[in-house]
Amino acid sequence: MHCYCVTQHGTPLERVERPLPRPTGTEVLVQVKAAGLCHTDLHLWEGHYDLGGGRKLMLADRGIRPPLTLCHEIAGEIVGSGEAAPPVQVGASVLVHPWIGCGVCPACGRGEEHLCIRPQTLGVVHPGGFADYVLVPHPRYLVELGALDPGASAPLACAGVTVYSALKKFGSRIFEEPTLIFGAGGLGLMSIEVLRAMGGVGAVVVARDPAQREAARQAGALATIDLRADDAVPSIVAATGGGARAVLDLVSTHDTVAMALAALARGGHIVACGLIGGEITLPLPSIVLRPFRLEGSYVGTVDELRELVALAQRGSLGAIPISRRPLDSINTAFDDLRHGRVSGRVVLAP
Repeated sequence: MHCYCVTQHGTPLERVERPLPRPTGTEVLVQVKAAGLCHTDLHLWEGHYDLGGGRKLMLADRGIRPPLTLCHEIAGEIVGSGEAAPPVQVGASVLVHPWIGCGVCPACGRGEEHLCIRPQTLGVVHPGGFADYVLVPHPRYLVELGALDPGASAPLACAGVTVYSALKKFGSRIFEEPTLIFGAGGLGLMSIEVLRAMGGVGAVVVARDPAQREAARQAGALATIDLRADDAVPSIVAATGGGARAVLDLVSTHDTVAMALAALARGGHIVACGLIGGEITLPLPSIVLRPFRLEGSYVGTVDELRELVALAQRGSLGAIPISRRPLDSINTAFDDLRHGRVSGRVVLAP
C-alpha cells in the first residue's frame, strides 16, 4: 500500500510504500475511500500549537514525531478483521471514529476516550487516512454509513462531531435564541447545518473574510458580521436581541474571544473549539458579577458521532461545500488550506 507521510515538519509530505497491514486480535482493516483534510493536520505538519505570548506546544514533547501518516477524517470499506474481533460485514461502508483512548483510564471508562490522557488517536499517534488502508483497533470505532456518500461523510468524524458536541453543551439555549458563531470556514459552515438539523433557532456568524461571510449567508446564517468592523460588537448585540447567550468560537484567537466577551449577555455561555492560538487576560470579578461561562470543547464521543450520522441518514443534515481531490494532490491541498484558499472542506481519495 501507499501512504503520504510527514517525514520532516514543515516540508512536503512524501509518498511512501509500506506493507499491506494485516489485522490481528480485534483489529479491523478499512480500505480508505475518503480522507478529510483538517486544520489539525496543519498543526501536526508544522509540529506545534501556538499557546500565545510567544509560547508553543511542541508535539515532540508529547512523543509525536515523524514519520506521521496524518488524517483523522476517514471513511472507507471494511475488508477484513482479526481473529478476536466481533463480527463485521466485509464490504460495509463505514466512518471511523479516530479519537481512541487507552481503554483503561477513568475517562475511557466514562466513554470519553477523546479526553484520555494517553490518547491513541488515528492520524496522530497511529497511522491515519492519507493512505490506501487504515487499521482500526476495534469495530466499536466504526459507524455504518449505509447509503451516505463517504466523501461527504468523512468530515463528520472531526468537523461534524466537534460542532455537534459543542452545540449540545448549550442545552436549550440553541432553541430559544440565535447562536453566535465565530468562523465561517469548514467548521463554521458545518455548524450552521448541524444547528439547523438539531432544530436550533439559527446562527449569527462573525468572520473576517468576505467570501466566508458570503458562504455563511448562502448556507442560511441569520446575519453575518465583519470581525474587523468598528461596529461589530453593537451589531452582534442587535442581531442577538440584546447580547449573545450562546457563543461558539471556532477560531479562538485573542480577537474572537475578546469580542465574544464584549458582546456576551449576562449569564452567557462561550464554548471554544478553535486552535488558532493566542491568549487573553480576564478580570476575575467579572466572571462572578456578569456572570458568564467559558468552556472548552474537544471533538466528541463515538456515541455523539453515531447520533450525528443518524441525523444525516434521516436527511436532516445538509451538505457543506466539499472540494474533492485525488490523494496525490495532497501537498497542493495543504498549501491551499494553509493560505486560506479553501471554502468548506477538502476531501482526498486514494
